[in-house]
Amino acid sequence: MNTKKNILKVLFFPLLILYYETILKVFIYDTVFNIGYVYMCLFSLPLGLLFYLLTTGFNEKTNKILFYSIISFLTLYYGAQIIYYRIFYTFTSFYSILVGTAKALGFIDVLINTLLDNIAELIAVFLPIGLLVYFHRKIQFNKIPKNYIIKVAVSAVIMQSAIVLTVLSSDIGILSPSYLYSETFLVVESVDKFGLLTTGRLDIKNILKSMVFAVEPEYAEIVESEEPKPADEPPLELEPEELPVQTVEYNTMDIPFDELINKESNKTIKSMHEYFRSIEPTKKNEYTGKYKGKNLILITAEGFSPYAVNKDITPTLYKMQEEGFKFKNFYTPTWGVSTSDGEYVACTGLTPKEGIWSFYKSSKNYMPFAMGNQLKKQGYETKAYHNHYFDYYYRHVSHPNLGYTYKGLGNGLDVTETWPESDLEMIELTVPEFIESEPFHVYYMTVSGHLQYNFSGNYIAAKNRSLVEALPYSNNVKAYLACNIELDKAMEKLIQELEKKGIAEDTLIAISPDHYPYGLKLNEISELANTEIKTEVELDKGVFLLWGKGMKPVEIDKVCSSLDIIPTLSNLMGLEYDSRLLMGRDIFSDAEPLVMFSDRSFITDKAFYNAKTNEVTSFTGENIESSYIKETAETVILKFKYSAMILDTDYYRKVLD
Repeated sequence: MNTKKNILKVLFFPLLILYYETILKVFIYDTVFNIGYVYMCLFSLPLGLLFYLLTTGFNEKTNKILFYSIISFLTLYYGAQIIYYRIFYTFTSFYSILVGTAKALGFIDVLINTLLDNIAELIAVFLPIGLLVYFHRKIQFNKIPKNYIIKVAVSAVIMQSAIVLTVLSSDIGILSPSYLYSETFLVVESVDKFGLLTTGRLDIKNILKSMVFAVEPEYAEIVESEEPKPADEPPLELEPEELPVQTVEYNTMDIPFDELINKESNKTIKSMHEYFRSIEPTKKNEYTGKYKGKNLILITAEGFSPYAVNKDITPTLYKMQEEGFKFKNFYTPTWGVSTSDGEYVACTGLTPKEGIWSFYKSSKNYMPFAMGNQLKKQGYETKAYHNHYFDYYYRHVSHPNLGYTYKGLGNGLDVTETWPESDLEMIELTVPEFIESEPFHVYYMTVSGHLQYNFSGNYIAAKNRSLVEALPYSNNVKAYLACNIELDKAMEKLIQELEKKGIAEDTLIAISPDHYPYGLKLNEISELANTEIKTEVELDKGVFLLWGKGMKPVEIDKVCSSLDIIPTLSNLMGLEYDSRLLMGRDIFSDAEPLVMFSDRSFITDKAFYNAKTNEVTSFTGENIESSYIKETAETVILKFKYSAMILDTDYYRKVLD
């Protein structure tokens, strides 16, 4: 009997962890019993044994306190992560908890509604602690013998080592367990493969590596192109009798990579020099400098979607789409820190680093390719605005570092405090601050399109309700469209003011989303799109409005993404930049199109590769060579890796400052 009791005590925490992990899989993921579930079961054993030791190695009172403390932590942690996922479609990292917990209180109404909508999940999470409290008199907290503690501890270490070795030996597909465990931190994919607690441990490891740059990982070998790069070797001079050739110019800067490589002693920085030297730069083209000297207004629009652009509902946005550059295959990938990461990509041309707030971390770095910094050097007046709390996501430190004089609610932008705040009011208040100061560049981060999409808790939706009441949609979809009407009104006012001043023809306006409107359910987005949306890639189909009054409309079929905004605008504005140092590319160049998603899936002009399923969808009707997929996948991995390294090392300062 005693033996049975001891076994039950030893297995209690492993089984409890497995219970929590199982219900999380059931509620969050489509597939529960996969290879990830096996790893999850295995990792539960040594971690559960650790909790067992912590609750049996001391006196009875201490053991009891530790026991209920661990149970309470597990209950709250799993419950909070499920609710967080229901709101943001990702799990929060410890980094986000440390730096942004107070900010989340601004979404208290959204939180309450989400709690009410997910009662079943919460009941399942709180069930174990409820049972333990009910049967607490039957639970004993005696101290176990020291030799028994040693045996259990040794067993846990052996188990953990064996499991890790098994994981590291698995290298099937781009999202292999080995890659997820040792090379990157993709929280949603990691939870699916290893469970929430193991992902939390990997998260802490990721944070520590980010804080201590002394850790130098191994990097993939850089293979030099067989053809010399134009920045490193000048073109051959033609003999008089040879036929003339067209001069090709590249978007590069004078960076002496060979010299830097020879002088560099740090292996990490040296590998970065070698990598960026190997990148093929983009060529200048017919659009290079087309808007040189013009005013530029760059907008990241909260929760904006191509399905919100409608001739009758949002006529100004529709006009901008039809009269400007019309990007038919534009994507806005969703990143871990949703809005902040979406901004980071659109404003820097870099992919965010997983597990941290990249925009916040970049505030101490040299960011020469941000539009604010580039145009400020050209004598532009550069301003940035956000119509919610000025310090949300620490924009008050990141945005000035991009070259902007920045205002938000609470530091000079006196918009009416509602939830959400009005984009139209922001435009009305801010346009007079810059319209007399040509040339100017202005950056806006809007908020009127923010979730939750209803008429009871969303001020903007309620404000414009009468304009959508008769539409043949469900209430949530109507509310979403009502929010985007406010953005449309804001753009109408902006264009009117530019026209009144007589500078609309001299101003380029660029608008892109931060992410898709994940405040709508999948069926509601399908309703909005008037077609069934099935995949995450379809959800990330975005819209990029690039408009100037009087321009000739242009349709672009190339696949492209928000990562391409900075290099594209840099080329259009005729700015000096180095295309090798950005992760996107100028859309108008002849560079091979590439759209990268956070899970390492990608789209090219030939195919879509789903990294989660390892499936390839051909766009050409022909079979896609496995070598092509492998080569492109390696390119994607390297771009993510070196983009993170740019952030970690302040690399731009080393080569350009």
